[in-house]
Amino acid sequence: MPTTTLPLPLHEIHALIQQSFEQAIAIIRPQFHMGLDLFLALIPLGIALLIFQKKSSFPAILWWPLLATMVLFLPNAPYVLTDVIHFVAKVRVSPPLPIWAMSLLLLEYFFYFLIGMQCFVISMMLWGRTLRRHHWGWLIFPLEILMISLSAFGIYLGRIDRLNSWDVVTNPEHLMNQALRDALDPKPQEMTLLFFLVLLVVFYLIKTVNILIARLLARDVAPFVS
Repeated sequence: MPTTTLPLPLHEIHALIQQSFEQAIAIIRPQFHMGLDLFLALIPLGIALLIFQKKSSFPAILWWPLLATMVLFLPNAPYVLTDVIHFVAKVRVSPPLPIWAMSLLLLEYFFYFLIGMQCFVISMMLWGRTLRRHHWGWLIFPLEILMISLSAFGIYLGRIDRLNSWDVVTNPEHLMNQALRDALDPKPQEMTLLFFLVLLVVFYLIKTVNILIARLLARDVAPFVS
């Protein structure tokens, strides 16, 4: 006669559900590094909003150092894309996350990546608008490629070598030596190229969407301001 498996007692079922819920909450809870990385990503955008105003009154003695600071911190914005490794680690858990937790995790990282990349894209678009205003629009594309290239290398220095933007001030000799070694090493070159290609695609995708949205909004607003 086959044996029948008795269902778990209610208190054990409740305990399992509570344990699963607490595990899921612990996994999807934003980590400290996400807030720090977003703060660093906002720095170049804040500077861009400040120095690329249509009627900027900054004297050159302040404007150029601010621009240099923006360029220095710019790689921190697309750096958030490399945090996909944390997303993968959170997804690959046993037992698997419930559907609601997986959905929240996807939304969390989607907006995290989007905000970081928008900081990068909007900063570059503001810079490009300023160039166009001064009749230097032909410089926009070369500048974008240059900044994407430098940011890709900066991402490598940050993710692999664990260097930071402020090392320019706190430890410039180590930063320079490490950057020179990596620039001449085939392995870092390959990784930097990979970061460059990913960043290139994501940058122009988001930039195109931003331009389309701006045009749609301008068309919708035009009848009310004409």
